[in-house]
Amino acid sequence: MRPVIIAVAITGSVPRKKDNPAVPVTPSEQIESTHQAFEAGASLVHIHVRNPDESSSSDCALFARVQEGVRKHCPGIIVQFSTGGRGRDPAARGSALHLKPDMASLATGSVNFPTIIYENSASFVEGLAAQMREYGVLPEIEVFDLSHIYAARKLVDLGLINDRPHVQFVMGIKNALPAESRSWIFCTASSDAFFRMLLGRLPA
Repeated sequence: MRPVIIAVAITGSVPRKKDNPAVPVTPSEQIESTHQAFEAGASLVHIHVRNPDESSSSDCALFARVQEGVRKHCPGIIVQFSTGGRGRDPAARGSALHLKPDMASLATGSVNFPTIIYENSASFVEGLAAQMREYGVLPEIEVFDLSHIYAARKLVDLGLINDRPHVQFVMGIKNALPAESRSWIFCTASSDAFFRMLLGRLPA
């Protein structure tokens, strides 16, 4: 049997209690929800934290509380912090990386979400990648568009991430990659070329 990694994003950055009363938004709720997922077989948790008004937060104290509880109640689970930008001050998006989670998300380009621009300039992405390298945090490269694969290649060339990065294709968000088989095939083919370039089998 082939092993499978089950990743859970217990809160996300968009849903509120008014949308679904079961959405965990406080640290205690998030720890409990992660533990339930862990007991069901999850091995990686992607963590967003929320302000008291349920808006997206970059509060280091909240990330610390969730991480402490998750590590206590879910031994061995991979802890991944969000550095995403929906509703968060760009200057604070990497402020919890000093807590040294196992991983953190790293979107390598901007996206036109339906109501906002998810802005990730090249200099900003490089700064986040440098912070992750400094604290020994493994980035999860979030690919919302094809160009983001090649932006990741630039990070490798700059020595900011390792040459076999962990890549996640984010599909199904309006104005980004559609959740269609042809998009998946196109991205994986491009990624294959990307990795072969890294290994020196194709010209850059």
